[in-house]
Amino acid sequence: MNDQVQSMIDWMEATIRTKFSLDALADYMGYSPYYCSFKFHQAAGMTIRRYILLRRLYLSTYDLLAERRIIEIALDYDYSSQEAYSRAFKAVFGITPKEFQLMKLPVQSFAKLTRNNKEEWRKVNENRKAEVERLKQENSAPFEHEVLNICNGQAMYDDFKRNQLMGNSDYVPFNEAMCVNRTTPVVFSKEFIEVRASGHQDTVDHYTSKVIDPLVSLFRKQYRCIVLWFGEDMFCQMNLLTLLAYLEQSGYKGQLFLHSFREDEFKVNQIELQLGSYSDVYKTVFMEQQKPTCELLPVMYQSIDLYLEMLQDDNRVTKYIAVHSEWPTAELVQNLFEIFPNVGYGDSQYIELIRRGKIGQR
Repeated sequence: MNDQVQSMIDWMEATIRTKFSLDALADYMGYSPYYCSFKFHQAAGMTIRRYILLRRLYLSTYDLLAERRIIEIALDYDYSSQEAYSRAFKAVFGITPKEFQLMKLPVQSFAKLTRNNKEEWRKVNENRKAEVERLKQENSAPFEHEVLNICNGQAMYDDFKRNQLMGNSDYVPFNEAMCVNRTTPVVFSKEFIEVRASGHQDTVDHYTSKVIDPLVSLFRKQYRCIVLWFGEDMFCQMNLLTLLAYLEQSGYKGQLFLHSFREDEFKVNQIELQLGSYSDVYKTVFMEQQKPTCELLPVMYQSIDLYLEMLQDDNRVTKYIAVHSEWPTAELVQNLFEIFPNVGYGDSQYIELIRRGKIGQR
């Protein structure tokens, strides 16, 4: 994020509740409206108006949680009516503002774009212990005996296991990236393992040792409660959907909690889940590559939207890569992490997209 674009963002954030004017932004910056629009889109991978729309809607969720009147919130964020605000809110989150206010379901964050603040990342580990203690005080059920904690990835598992963050509960990692490559209808079947291994250009034996063997406790033991620790980005949510589909397919009957969090702050939103339609959603999304019609958690609804977009060759990430293809790969990957946190890809996924983009330009 260069200084010019950061100045634009800072100005927009300071005036987020007022009627937006591109001309006013241009006057503030001392450039033409076209130049401001072009530079912002080039750096942020989206239009200025899209950025403002998403920021306003996300910030409005805090007002909803504070039990403010919806009409007042709508007017505060420059919507002409409560109905206009509700339509925009549902288009992004999959539920109405009233439903969100009543159910307090997790949504994908849309934080202010800014240069990477490494100091904030250092605070994550400190926040984890405090946040887990807060959860324990609010609801002790996921902390009692016969509980399995499923972590999204090896690094999180290692931290949880090493520090016994959930006491003497069992811990397992889900070391997959379900947002890329093909899959099969039955999760963790022999066919699933073969197809996923092939997609990752891996051997069945190595894939099994990396992904399947660490989950042995999930397959062999009966748990009274399972806690799913997954971030709100698309990468994590597609992994979460896969595990929920498996739990339905395997007939799990115990309690089920989702601990959803943002990767850069570890502020956990705890919600008890009910199984029933996730296997069908899994098949609709992964096998048919269609949007499901049933109601979903807003955070998963948003992630499915993003997953289906990322299946297209001409998606927001590939467009950004095409504009900045002359950058060194390492620098481009770092910018992709900062600009598209809701995608959640790792180095390997971004490097592959960069490789394809550079091949396509030859």
